[in-house]
Amino acid sequence: MPPRKRAHPAERRAEILAAALDLFAERGYRGTSLAAVADRIGLTQQGVLHYFPSKDALLTEVLRRRDEIDEQTFAGAAREDALATMERLVAYNATRPGLVQSFTVLSADSVTEDHPAKEFFVERYRRMREMATVPAAGLTAEQTAALLIAVMDGLQLQWLLDPSVDMVEIFHGFAALLRNNQNP
Repeated sequence: MPPRKRAHPAERRAEILAAALDLFAERGYRGTSLAAVADRIGLTQQGVLHYFPSKDALLTEVLRRRDEIDEQTFAGAAREDALATMERLVAYNATRPGLVQSFTVLSADSVTEDHPAKEFFVERYRRMREMATVPAAGLTAEQTAALLIAVMDGLQLQWLLDPSVDMVEIFHGFAALLRNNQNP
């Protein structure tokens, strides 16, 4: 095999993130090794560790990249109709169970002390609550946002455990319920 052309560090990081994103989506976090990420792009495991100090750090960056992709995919829509945007996001997530599984596991793990992804999730949920504010009868917009996120994450967990749970249809029904109960 000819020697690999040396890439710019930012390009190499992007290449590693893209490979890890694909592998985590295909195999989940636990089913993906750093060696598999390295093999996917023709690097050694040490080469990956040069850019990301650990598998946890790589996953945190993959999740951050996943959020960037989601934000680009749904750019502008969130400000127009938070409920419709979240409905589209739930449907989109149904097409990538490996990433949903990685997200679910890592978000739950992040509540432990000194977890490397804790700050990522604290900030992510804060941003999500700001984006998902929807007025509903009897609740503040902030309370509704927290409830929407809890329903979305809870449905994802149930869907991962039992794929017969139709998270897309159930979330759609929940969104319709909120629309019918919005404050005037």
